[in-house]
Amino acid sequence: MSSHAAMPRRRPTSRPSRATGRPSRLGLPPALIALPLVTGVFYGFWAASISRRGGEVTGGNIALGLVSGAVIAALGLGLLLIQGRLPRELRALAFGTLFGAGTGFLYAQSGESVLGAAGMGAVLGAGMGLAAFYVFYTRE
Repeated sequence: MSSHAAMPRRRPTSRPSRATGRPSRLGLPPALIALPLVTGVFYGFWAASISRRGGEVTGGNIALGLVSGAVIAALGLGLLLIQGRLPRELRALAFGTLFGAGTGFLYAQSGESVLGAAGMGAVLGAGMGLAAFYVFYTRE
């Protein structure tokens, strides 16, 4: 005799946070919200330090670090907010694109040509997209 397959559980639309047991205002755990913010801070410091090339810190370096860190943090948080509504292929493409554009920008700050930076960003973004697709495909 064959047995019936178990019905898959429905995932809740908002996950409770670990600290309070209630979902956060954005529907994400606080640790997941902090991840893009911390990444944005480190990305901004990295971009500013690359652009100054060992020289003194200027207002332009600080502005570049603040703006680039804020953009990466906002894009990362936005991607985390909509990732549940995307199919795995498009989600992997989005993570790969964000990673490739970010690393390509940092590579361009080192003084490389635009074509070299675009190529490096495309290669690294494709690798990240494939890795993300593998993770999403094996976990769903």
